Amino acid sequence: MNETLVTLVGNAATAVEFRETATGGMARFRMAATPRRWDREKQHWADGHTSFYTVWAWRTLASNLAGSVSVGEPLVVHGRLKVREEERDGAWKTSVDIEAVAVGHDLTRGTAAFRRVVRGEPSLTARRPRPPGSSDRGEAEHREAGSSEAGGGEAGGGEAGSAVAGGGAAGRGGARRGGASNGAAGRGPEESAHRQKRATEMVSVS
Repeated sequence: MNETLVTLVGNAATAVEFRETATGGMARFRMAATPRRWDREKQHWADGHTSFYTVWAWRTLASNLAGSVSVGEPLVVHGRLKVREEERDGAWKTSVDIEAVAVGHDLTRGTAAFRRVVRGEPSLTARRPRPPGSSDRGEAEHREAGSSEAGGGEAGGGEAGSAVAGGGAAGRGGARRGGASNGAAGRGPEESAHRQKRATEMVSVS
């Protein structure tokens, strides 16, 4: 209530001083406002008396001022007017302060590029970014390739094992057949000699 709000158009006369306080950031700088008037006698525009103001800003506005404003830049300041009178060296001096609500560059005298401030940090549970060139499809193909290699290894091992087992069975079968043939071949001459002996005996008896 009963606050005087003013809007100043001028230039930053000093650099922005910024410091941290218990309640947040604080910034201040001196602003010079020089009116321009048309001189009828000389028929041209002339500068009037320059007034100086101390501009104060707090918290987010203070930190943004420190990173945005330089000496000599044209500004528009909107805020609360504060007039202070104090005695210095035996004399009373008047100081005019502006508690800034908003500050911007005067675009009638140039251009500016706005950058939005991102507040807060990303959540610790946020998904981590993938390396460049990677994708879900690549991971799926990698998993499928691994499964195929594993399946191929198992199939190859099974086929090799079956072949070895088949070769062993064939070898054992061949050995059994070979042994039987050799046994039959070995018994053939003995049976023939025995039959001839029996035939000779029968002839002698008769």
